[in-house]
Amino acid sequence: MAIVGGDARQLEVIRKFIKCKATVYLIGFDHLDEEKDGVRGAIKTELSGEVLKRIDALILPIVGTDDEGNIESIFCSRSLNLSENDISYLPKHAIIYTGMSRPYLRQLVDNTGLRLQEILNRDDVAIYNSIPTAEGAVMMAIQNTDFTIHGSRCAVLGFGRTGMTMARTLQGMGAKVKVGARRPAHIARITEMGFTPFTMDEMIYHVSDLDLVFNTIPAKVITKEVIEELPRWAVIIDLASSPGGTDFQYAEKKGIKALLAPGLPGIVAPKTAGQILADTLSRLVKEQMGNQEE
Repeated sequence: MAIVGGDARQLEVIRKFIKCKATVYLIGFDHLDEEKDGVRGAIKTELSGEVLKRIDALILPIVGTDDEGNIESIFCSRSLNLSENDISYLPKHAIIYTGMSRPYLRQLVDNTGLRLQEILNRDDVAIYNSIPTAEGAVMMAIQNTDFTIHGSRCAVLGFGRTGMTMARTLQGMGAKVKVGARRPAHIARITEMGFTPFTMDEMIYHVSDLDLVFNTIPAKVITKEVIEELPRWAVIIDLASSPGGTDFQYAEKKGIKALLAPGLPGIVAPKTAGQILADTLSRLVKEQMGNQEE
């Protein structure tokens, strides 16, 4: 397999595949120290057709490529770019793995008939990642307030994989937790778990006493109207993918602190986040190879 670019999380992925006796090519890891970083046995190389034609799995960073095909790597000072010509060298059975993809990468894959797997969309990865996300959100809340989370009035918007973990974490710290959701089944589960529920279309009536708001919904839900009802000391921590679900410009105008915080697992706990990726990727690649043998 070839691992192209990325951040500290990729070190755990590299170590995992070395341990699994895979042949691992590293592209965009010029500054990596094989001994110090514990990746002895991996092969540093360039992005070339000669390498790619041998590959069963191409592993890109969590964010894949940008809209021009550029790939970021903290281990390399030169630019990396993935083109249609590059991936045309991949064997037809090869699979490209990434956390999430932008239209550029999806178009490349469509043009070449290869398979793309976005692992952040998987329930198992998202649930595991919700743990460092919640811990990171708590850290940000502590850093940006002058009161304890214990006894504070908090709202969590969204009751998906991250929202549920966030609400339980706050509850465990002694906060008074409201949860906003749209689905009746979620409202029922919120009630069963001991949180105060509200529907998202009634949100404006439930925010006037809040100290902290944690948003997990990737849509504009914290609007001007909602911000108008928040107390001046409230802090918004938006965990949704960029650009988030908050009217940040209006929050700033009203003097309410609003922080966009996507990608917390890789920031606050890169080792744990890397292990989550490594375990998932190794399982997926083993399944891929098993299917080929059949």
